[in-house]
Amino acid sequence: MNKRFVPVLLLSAIALGILLIASPGFTPSGQPVKAPERPNVIFIISDDHTSQAISAYGSKLAKTPNIDRIAREGAILYNNVVVNSICGPSRATLLTGKFSHMNGYKLNEKQFNIDQPVFTEELQKNGYQTAWIGKMHLGSLPHGFDYLNVLPGHGSYYNSDFVNSDNKTVRYPGYVTDVITDLSTEWLQKRDNSKPFFLVVGHKATHREWLPAIEDLGAYDDVDFPIPPTFYDQYEGRLAAQKQDMSIEKTMILKTDLKIHADYNNANPNGTYSRLSAEQKKAYYDYYENKISKEFDDKKLSGKALVEWKYQRYLKDYLATANSLDRNIGKLLDYLDKSGLAKNTVVIYTSDQGFYLGEHGWFDKRWIYEESLKTPFVIRYPGMIKPGSEVRNVVSNIDWAPTILNITGTAVPKDIQGESFLPLLAGKKAPWREQAYYHYYEFPQPHHVAPHFGLRTSRYTLARFYGPEDFWELYDIQKDPQNLKNIYGAKGYEKITASLKAQLKADIIKYKDDEALKLFKSSPQ
Repeated sequence: MNKRFVPVLLLSAIALGILLIASPGFTPSGQPVKAPERPNVIFIISDDHTSQAISAYGSKLAKTPNIDRIAREGAILYNNVVVNSICGPSRATLLTGKFSHMNGYKLNEKQFNIDQPVFTEELQKNGYQTAWIGKMHLGSLPHGFDYLNVLPGHGSYYNSDFVNSDNKTVRYPGYVTDVITDLSTEWLQKRDNSKPFFLVVGHKATHREWLPAIEDLGAYDDVDFPIPPTFYDQYEGRLAAQKQDMSIEKTMILKTDLKIHADYNNANPNGTYSRLSAEQKKAYYDYYENKISKEFDDKKLSGKALVEWKYQRYLKDYLATANSLDRNIGKLLDYLDKSGLAKNTVVIYTSDQGFYLGEHGWFDKRWIYEESLKTPFVIRYPGMIKPGSEVRNVVSNIDWAPTILNITGTAVPKDIQGESFLPLLAGKKAPWREQAYYHYYEFPQPHHVAPHFGLRTSRYTLARFYGPEDFWELYDIQKDPQNLKNIYGAKGYEKITASLKAQLKADIIKYKDDEALKLFKSSPQ
């Protein structure tokens, strides 16, 4: 043998041995082994379900054992915020990993542009089967899904229509939260078992007008909920808050929201009560007309007593509606256990944004303020996330898509604006940004919340309001977690204000929010 080739052959043998040892498909002896399975992902997203109503977050209002189970067996995020606190735009951000100004879906009740890329298309390229069942609320049917069966708009709590992948409408009898779970389980049973899957379970609950399942009517009638400390907030120093139209006192409607003398005989075939079967209508009539409306008439309430009665009724209906949500999450978790899918399925529960449960006298969302901005997020990932993990970094819903892509071993497209927080979930000390950017647009209808953009850091919230009036607000979350005292312009905050403004401008430029940049440059001091 020519001696010049001996070292080359030796090096080649060594390299091959290293390759065999390092390869996930071989043992050190060179024998093939089964490659690790790519995890399935179930992404459960509800509507308007806030962390103040989840016991895992310390709530005393209601018990949510099944959402709590996901947190206990995985991780809970305490500072998961949204980029635009409103239903449809939040889901558009999930699909695109982009801010509203980039994906074009700034306002509710518009049509999502289906010609733009969505992250589920990347999952499909990576061999995943994809589906979305339940509420989507985008006014169109995006690409990137092998199966769709979604509610048109908000859908209905009872006997709702669904629109499927073929754009055909089918009405399913029953309570919508139950139906969505049944349809999801059915899809899981019939899916292509040779592929990993990504499934969005989109719940209508707990969206206004808060119609509970029959079995949950009156579930909280024996509970007298404490009045929030900020219920009678006078909004001093907060001009936009003074001009909102989302109060329990003035905005919440007795007839529709609280079902006081509701119109059970409305001829509209798509009306709330026209959809009810005779049995369902009787249950509702017996409870809301014969009991609750009678109680209301007998009390002859006015002033403060009326406002507080409305608050109590609102919470009783909201939390009773949430009962079925948590119960159905439990049904899905049980199915995963029984089918053997649990060990290799990531389960995520979140909502499209936060919501007010009487704080500041409000219901609804929209604001950069804490109760509206933060949304619950719990995730279970067997073998990757240590049970009982807590993440307190500020993460955003632009980060949801890249995190799911990262979990599934799928490449993250360069045009996605969010980042994967999987390292944080895995307990690694990874570099992470200190703030999240926000921009809300919808004005003046339906709740007269002035448009605004800003930053939420671990300690501060800075907001620039515009539209009818231009002004700034600044809150020290550490000292003022309920955003009661606007300290913008206050003595002693000059340096932090300048620093936050500089960071805000940098993020506006980074995320290419040209409208905000123009407004920033013309800002009042």
